Amino acid sequence: MREVLVTIPVEPQHKICLENAVPASEGGRELHFTYLAKENVTQEMVENAEVILGNVNPEYLRRAGRLKLLQLDSAGAASYTVPGVMPPKAQLANATGAYGLAVSEHMLASVLLLVKKLHLYQQNMQHHQWKDEGQVSSIRDSVTLVIGLGDIGGQFAKKMHALGSHVIGVRRNQAKRPDYVDEMYQMEELDSLLGRADIVACSLPGTPQTEHLINKERIAKMKDGAFLINAGRGSLIPTKDLCEALYSGKLGGAAIDVAEQEPLPEDSMLWDAPNLLVTPHISGNYHMRQIKEMIVEIAADNLKAVMSGGRIKNEVDFQTGYRKFQEPEDI
Repeated sequence: MREVLVTIPVEPQHKICLENAVPASEGGRELHFTYLAKENVTQEMVENAEVILGNVNPEYLRRAGRLKLLQLDSAGAASYTVPGVMPPKAQLANATGAYGLAVSEHMLASVLLLVKKLHLYQQNMQHHQWKDEGQVSSIRDSVTLVIGLGDIGGQFAKKMHALGSHVIGVRRNQAKRPDYVDEMYQMEELDSLLGRADIVACSLPGTPQTEHLINKERIAKMKDGAFLINAGRGSLIPTKDLCEALYSGKLGGAAIDVAEQEPLPEDSMLWDAPNLLVTPHISGNYHMRQIKEMIVEIAADNLKAVMSGGRIKNEVDFQTGYRKFQEPEDI
């Protein structure tokens, strides 16, 4: 039997989907599925697996000589692209496409909370204060700079464009500009764009190239009172630099679903920073039903592809840490 190890937290209908992905005539009868929470997976299980659907301890993979495919249930793949972790002949795929809906909606909710000062009214309510917090701003006629126009950034850009914001997109690769982006540039032009934006939204993966990308120097180039949103990786923004910008009033507010250190320590300066919304890396995960459905669909398609010698979706580029580039489809 050929072993398929599944650490995605599937339900009965998902098991049926996965187990029927490969027709019996194409080797489906030869597959044995083991379903297990990732924290209960052993080194021996990983070594015996031909396909793994879901994340496992990266250290277990170094001796996984039978492995043909590791299908992550995360969009990030940084721990698995470290040289020597993945077996030479194994393919690595991420879950890009599963998180765009959930995370982009979380980002939009964060923007609305900040620009309408709802966080301040929530605080006033806790203190039983009937207090006017003054003027607010609007998404309509604002300028939104979206750094990272993948699945998440693209869906967020589309939502902001629909609400009347002038959307500027920044991406690594040159690509056709989608209709919901008014201007599009590559990363080399980031510094010249920061000062134009009322809202700067980031959804980048954690790579050596993105570490501390939005640092003190780049925050200084932003418009006074601008809002900063980060739903990518905490390594993008140094904690100290973000706090300084909030306490000084350089930023009008910020929302982060990620932090340099996770879980965020109780004594972190971020907890008390003004005009900051902190959520504990929950914008994606499995907090929305559609996420699991899309991950299982991706996993089933790639299981079928790898067993039939076809081309898998979302193959990760080990040089960049991103999904291998392809011209984006309309979202």
